[in-house]
Amino acid sequence: MRAVVQRVSSASVLVDGEPAGSIQHGLLCLVGVCSSDAPHDANWMADRICGLRVFEDALGKLNLNIVQVGGSLLLVPNFTVCADTSKGTRPSFDAAAPFEVGKKLFGELVTLCGDKVAHVESGTFGADMKVHLINDGPVTVVLESKSKAHGH
Repeated sequence: MRAVVQRVSSASVLVDGEPAGSIQHGLLCLVGVCSSDAPHDANWMADRICGLRVFEDALGKLNLNIVQVGGSLLLVPNFTVCADTSKGTRPSFDAAAPFEVGKKLFGELVTLCGDKVAHVESGTFGADMKVHLINDGPVTVVLESKSKAHGH
């Protein structure tokens, strides 16, 4: 599982032109579910997203996580995050999970994050979405679950 995590002042997602999710201060995560992913990857990603220390403490250091600052989370499914760009200039999306597998694991991620963060919103798996954000910092981090990162 891969996620592009952005600290935001605000973010929202439209699904087929209709509002689907909106947050203020928090994290926007573009999440790709890869074909090698399993439920433990969703657990790992939820722990990592919710524990990621990218918010400033009283001294201005990035020492606090989303739970500690009372931030919100917007999870947006995005299979293109699983792109392989190692050959040529056209990305290959072969590493993305099949639709039903990806949808299930993304749903598990949303549920797991909801158990940790008070306000979680999400886009719709497989839908045409438009994402709006104000990146704060900017702070942007790429996370990759252990199965994908270590080739398991």
